[in-house]
Amino acid sequence: MLRHLLAVTIIALALAVIITPVGTVNAAKESSKKEGSDVEGSGFSLFETESIKGFDEKKVEKDPVCDRSKRPRITKVEPDEAKPGDRVVIKGENFGTKECLQSVTFSAAAGSNVKFKYVNDSTIEATVPASKSGMSFVIVVTGSGSAQSKPVLIKGK
Repeated sequence: MLRHLLAVTIIALALAVIITPVGTVNAAKESSKKEGSDVEGSGFSLFETESIKGFDEKKVEKDPVCDRSKRPRITKVEPDEAKPGDRVVIKGENFGTKECLQSVTFSAAAGSNVKFKYVNDSTIEATVPASKSGMSFVIVVTGSGSAQSKPVLIKGK
């Protein structure tokens, strides 16, 4: 009997969770007078639009269009041994456009600002940040995803 009661309670809670967002969307849709302000099934209204560059509709219009179907991939970091301050060349594919390239980081110096230069869809130049000696991964983040290199050796200064 206790198991039966517990099962009924769990089902009732699950239905409440499923039904609530749909009811909220429908209520928001009925109360909204602006055309296109709600997306059916989204669970929220789209009155405010956020850009990767800030919270402004004009900035959204200027956002880069990054091809999300082409994931970035790092094939090589040259040289594979470097000291802080040295320049490395990151080779790969699908880095996208200059506007889609978001960041380059070294795992051995997480949180450090890395100076980098977009060369083309398959090449990025970066300056090794101050970090401890040892192995490090280079991580490239673009508008279509991220890629991690094989380990490179960061030597002491």
